[in-house]
Amino acid sequence: MFGIAQPFMTIIGTRHKLPISTISFSTFSSQWQMQCGLDTAPPVHRWMKDSLDRDAFHKSLQVLGVRVPASKTASVLRSEVLKKYIIDLPKIKSVIWDPSGVQDRRVVLLKVQEEAALAPEARFFLQEQCADLVQHKIDLDYNYWTADEIITSILPQELCDGSPTGFAITGHIAHMNLNQEYLRYKHLIGQIILDKNPGIKTVVNKLDNIDNKFRFFEMEVLAGEPDFVVEHHESDCRFVFDFSKVYWNSRLHTEHDRLVQLFKPEDVVADVFAGVGPFAIPAAKKGCAVLANDLNPKSAHWLSKNIVVNHVSDVVRSNCEDGRDFIRNVVARVLEHPFPAYAGPRLSRIQERQQRHHREKEAADGRRLHTEAPIPLPRNEITQFVMNLPDTALEFLDAFRGILTPQSESQGRLDGVYATMPMVHCYCFTRELEPHKAEADIRQRAEAKMGSKLGGDETFHKVRSVAPNKDMYCISFRLPRSVALAR
Repeated sequence: MFGIAQPFMTIIGTRHKLPISTISFSTFSSQWQMQCGLDTAPPVHRWMKDSLDRDAFHKSLQVLGVRVPASKTASVLRSEVLKKYIIDLPKIKSVIWDPSGVQDRRVVLLKVQEEAALAPEARFFLQEQCADLVQHKIDLDYNYWTADEIITSILPQELCDGSPTGFAITGHIAHMNLNQEYLRYKHLIGQIILDKNPGIKTVVNKLDNIDNKFRFFEMEVLAGEPDFVVEHHESDCRFVFDFSKVYWNSRLHTEHDRLVQLFKPEDVVADVFAGVGPFAIPAAKKGCAVLANDLNPKSAHWLSKNIVVNHVSDVVRSNCEDGRDFIRNVVARVLEHPFPAYAGPRLSRIQERQQRHHREKEAADGRRLHTEAPIPLPRNEITQFVMNLPDTALEFLDAFRGILTPQSESQGRLDGVYATMPMVHCYCFTRELEPHKAEADIRQRAEAKMGSKLGGDETFHKVRSVAPNKDMYCISFRLPRSVALAR
């Protein structure tokens, strides 16, 4: 018999017969659909400002359920006339065990609260399935709603449209850039972000202050542990660093990948402003030899650690000096102390054991199955310069003037080593928003600093917009020989 079942546990109501003979299928209209909505929004608590009361977030929903034999559950779920009524709330199961404890019964929850909200054909189908309609209470609490839903239920109405739920993740830290109007609620926002993201242990807000010399942001802890040493994974590399003392931007991971993909494994890369290694370490993993430099001693410290933890000590050398000095001296350094030649892709430990076993077997059998390949030459010339300091990197281009000019009589000529001049990848900002104007602006500034025209083969890549009237670009060009030989 079809009707409202007797109460059980959280299910309430009374049984009655449904007079199917009185139903007119022509009476179905949009009114049925209007009654199908459930108000799942969290309760509004705009009085919260200083502390978060999680217990205040609770709501109960009364919905209808279809109690059927377990064998008929699939038929109910697949029904064309009923499927639009089946509950589809996040985190809420649409099928539950019969709360009365009957083992061979299930309850399919609907997103309607009254029997009248069901279309006649839906009620007719349920009668055919020998189903009972029961009322069921769904309890929603703080854990049910998303961070955005909780935050907008706390903030003043006028601040809800731009609710600050966006953040970047670096290791276990979520870092936010809160606008001034949200600072009154910063600790509430931080605690909610912490609660709703299990992998986050610390929530920080970047302050406007930036260290002028080493270019890292000051930050304050909004919620969680004051632990700034993170382990971050990117491009199959592991990076460990103190986020409060070095520069790192997780939003640039696609740019890191893009540039490294341009490098060949046999390249020698000079990373002028290397930071903790977001370009240097992936390039080294690819096979490149890398000379990595950063002026910040903290960055240089963590860069050295990341070289070790990523097992690239044989192909990465770290420095801690001014970028201009690094550019002027790095060509001579790699010429005097070249890197070993590229020996092919790195082998796994299993592959190394297999290769060693194969050689030992050949030696034991007195065989030599493979002829010796010509010994490749050491890598003693830089093929790529990376300059990732967009605020001021263009200002360092004058340091390239004369880098192939001998600095002493004993040094000899350097230009003969460079049959092909290295590529320079320089990051910068521009206020010009139209691409052709941005390119002209960046080209003019680069040429003015080097004192020479570019060769015409330069390319421009827009990395991202950092502000409404400020874009970040990367200009890539081959260093003019006239600049490298200038005196």
